[in-house]
Amino acid sequence: MKITKHSEGTALEIALEGRLDTNTAPELEKELKESLGGVTDLTLDFAKLEYISSAGLRVLLSAHKTMQGRMTVKNVNDIVSEVFDVTGFVDILNIE
Repeated sequence: MKITKHSEGTALEIALEGRLDTNTAPELEKELKESLGGVTDLTLDFAKLEYISSAGLRVLLSAHKTMQGRMTVKNVNDIVSEVFDVTGFVDILNIE
């Protein structure tokens, strides 16, 4: 998985490319822990994310609970959207 970050003031956008699964979730978790200090607006761009597993969902839930502001997930493909629907994450996350 490839992680690309862009920050501007208290806003942070993280774009993910590839698969967010058991092997790559710790990488995103580490990146979020290091980057969320002072962030009030987090955007996760999933335009190039092909797949998300339960390990990836756990990282998203943890980030959502940690955020001291708004967290948005955008550009979700049909596969990831279906996972969000089945798991109830559509009711937890702000998805654009």
